[in-house]
Amino acid sequence: MKNYVLLILIECIAIASYAQPTLDSIQVKKVTWRTTRITRQVVWQEAHFDSLFGSKQNINLIVLKNRRRRPTVALASAGDSLKPTSWFGEKFGALVALNGTFFDTKNGGSVDFIKVDGKLMDTTRVTGKSLIEHQQAAIVIHNNQVRIIFGGNKPGWDRQLSDEHVMTTGPLLLQNGEPHKLLANAFNDNRHPRTCLCVGPRKRLVLATVDGRNANAQGMNLHELTNLMRWLGCRDAINFDGGGSTTLWIKAVGKDSQGVVNYPSDSKQWIHTGERPVSNALIIR
Repeated sequence: MKNYVLLILIECIAIASYAQPTLDSIQVKKVTWRTTRITRQVVWQEAHFDSLFGSKQNINLIVLKNRRRRPTVALASAGDSLKPTSWFGEKFGALVALNGTFFDTKNGGSVDFIKVDGKLMDTTRVTGKSLIEHQQAAIVIHNNQVRIIFGGNKPGWDRQLSDEHVMTTGPLLLQNGEPHKLLANAFNDNRHPRTCLCVGPRKRLVLATVDGRNANAQGMNLHELTNLMRWLGCRDAINFDGGGSTTLWIKAVGKDSQGVVNYPSDSKQWIHTGERPVSNALIIR
């Protein structure tokens, strides 16, 4: 199924990859996305690659306009509890739920700043004098419009944000169309399942999951994920919690999957079940 949103993505891919085309960017440009319209404003796209970055990859996208009118984009938190991403979708009457930022796997609660509807849910847990890489940027939602901002390395910068929805996460991948410098470390350089959000192309919001840790999908390092989001025409892009947390849930899609459309890696099988409980999520309703 071809649609307006898909055509816009393809146009932006062509622009982004025109100057320095590569085999991988051409792969992304030419792939046939399986496209399903969830509502008039929300589109789900999925593609499988036999060879992207030299490995098998499975990618899911949610595409919608980043605007003040519906659908509503919001954050949701389970407080000190840990719940599957599907729980957030069902609990808050969402159309789409995407796992959010990093959390304490033993004690529950986010390790990063979370504010929902103006209410502080969690504060960034600082372990040293400076912030770690995934605590230096955030998504903010004001009047239903999503922005990605870079706050830097100063503790407390996120507490000063006045927006009603704030989620600190990262690392930042793209800023104003340019790759953000990433540190050399195992988290950034090794391949894992990934969750990502980007603003653009053309005032659109793109939510993405990349499956991994499986023979059918190896996953991406953050340099590869950055390139993917550039080829999709993104202006700003940011990494969410990934690995076994990576989960995309869509309302009323498949009874066997409970609405999960990607392949969570904790199951260690190529199936839709086996979600990892998480602390928070981004929801569309």
